[in-house]
Amino acid sequence: MTFVVFLLLLFLAIPIALVLALTALWYIYSSDNLVLLDSYPQQLFGAIESYGLLAIPLFMLAGELMNEGGLTTRLINLARILVGGFKGGLAYINLVANMMMAAIMGSAASQIAIMSRAMVPAMEKEGYNKPYAAAITAAGGLLSPIIPPSMLFVLFGVLAQVPIADMFIAGIIPGLVMAFLFFLAISIMGLVYEYPKGEWPSKAQVKNYIIMGIPAGLIPMLIIGGILTGLATPTESAALASLAALLIGKYVYKDFQYSQLFEVLKRTAFSSGMVIMLIASAGVFGWVIVFEEVPQRAAIWIADQTSNPFVFLLMVVGILLLVGMVIDGIAALILVVPILLPIAQSQFGIDAFQFGVVVCLTLVLGLLTPPVGAGLFIASTMTGAKPMVIFKALAPFLLATLLTLVLLCWDARLTTILLSN
Repeated sequence: MTFVVFLLLLFLAIPIALVLALTALWYIYSSDNLVLLDSYPQQLFGAIESYGLLAIPLFMLAGELMNEGGLTTRLINLARILVGGFKGGLAYINLVANMMMAAIMGSAASQIAIMSRAMVPAMEKEGYNKPYAAAITAAGGLLSPIIPPSMLFVLFGVLAQVPIADMFIAGIIPGLVMAFLFFLAISIMGLVYEYPKGEWPSKAQVKNYIIMGIPAGLIPMLIIGGILTGLATPTESAALASLAALLIGKYVYKDFQYSQLFEVLKRTAFSSGMVIMLIASAGVFGWVIVFEEVPQRAAIWIADQTSNPFVFLLMVVGILLLVGMVIDGIAALILVVPILLPIAQSQFGIDAFQFGVVVCLTLVLGLLTPPVGAGLFIASTMTGAKPMVIFKALAPFLLATLLTLVLLCWDARLTTILLSN
C-alpha cells in the first residue's frame, strides 16, 4: 500500500520532495509504529548534515556569477579557436563550451538552461535546425555529472563515505571518452545532413579571444587544480571559484554590477534550497526503505539472477534507466545507493568509484528521457522546440552515452586508473 501511495502522489504531479516525505509519513501511520515519528525530524536533518553538501550551492553560485559576468561568452569564444572552422563548427563549439562549463557548474539542468540561451540562437542563424541545436546543447548537459565537479558525485561521496575529490578524479577519463563519442556523432551527422562549414577566427580575433578568455579559463583550472593537488577541498574550490567569477565579471570584463548580486543570490538560494529539501526528504524515505529491509531482499533476488559483476552492473543500468525516467536524479541516487552499493561491494567485489560513476551517469540520462525529462522541458522552454522532437534528435548522443556506460561496466580501469597512480 505504501508503494501505491508513492505512485499515486508521483503521478498527481506533486513535487518529488513532498512525495518522498509524505510517503514516509504514510508508512509510519499505516504500520502503527508511531514511535518512529520521534525520529522523523532527526532523519530529515541527518540527511543534510554533511560538510560535503555545502559544495552544491557554491557550485550553483559560481555558475550564476559566470553567466551574469560574461565569462560564459568568453569560454565559447575560446572554443571557437579550437574547433570553429570544422564542418559543423558551431556544433563542435557548443560541445567544447559545454565541456568547459561542466568543469565549473556541476549541474546538468543549470548547464542546459544557460547554454541553450547562449548557443541555440547562434546555431539557428548559421542554418542549423532548432531541434538539433537544442539537442546537442541538452546532450552537452550529460557531461556535467561526470566531468568534475559534479553535484551527483558530491552526493554519492557523502552517501558512500568515499573521498569526493577521488570521485571527481574517477570521472575524468569517462568524461573524455563520452566527449570523444559525442564528437564522433557530430562528425557523422554533419556528413549525413551536410551541416554548414564553420569559419576559423582571424588572427586578430584569436588574439582577442585568448586575452579575454584566459581569465574565464582560470575558473575550471582553479576548481580542478585545487582538488587534484589537494590544496583545496571541493567545497573550498567552489567557494574560490564563486569569488573569482565575481571579481573577474566585475573588474576584468565589467559585465557584472553589484546591483545584480541580490538576484543572483536569490536564484542560487531557491535552486539550492530545492535540492537540499529533496535530499532531506529522500533521506527520510531511504530510512523507511532500510527499516523495511529492502536492501537485504534485493540482495537475495539479485544473487539469484547472476554472479557476474558485468551482468550485475548492466542490470543496475537497466533498472536505473527506468527509475531515472520518473524520479529526479538526486532523489533516485539517495534511494538506490544504500540498497545497491553494499550488494555491489560485498557480493560482486565492484569498486565504489566504478559503481558511483556508472550510477550517476545512468541517472542523469533520466533528465533527457520521457515521461519526466526535466532537461528536455528546459531545452524546449529556452528554445521553443517541442520536447519529443528534441528527444528524437538526441538519439545519437543517447546511444553514445549508453556505449560509454557499457564500457564503464566492462572495465573498472576507466574509473580507477588515475586513482592508482
